[in-house]
Amino acid sequence: MKIIYYCRHCQNRIGEVDGSHANEARLGFDSLTPAEAADIITYNSIENSTYVKTVCEYCQEALEAHPELNLLSNPLQ
Repeated sequence: MKIIYYCRHCQNRIGEVDGSHANEARLGFDSLTPAEAADIITYNSIENSTYVKTVCEYCQEALEAHPELNLLSNPLQ
């Protein structure tokens, strides 16, 4: 199974991990609450992939430079 990380704001693909060598504890998924996991992790059984929302460096820098963007529902499009 592939684990694919992508930015929740700009939708750019950040990276990919071979899930056959990783488990939830190694990836830190076990520390998420059920609500956080539901928001962050999406499983696609057809592609045999897991998608994980995160924030890319570009969007992180933009949010740090302009914290008022965090008040918008979709700050970086």
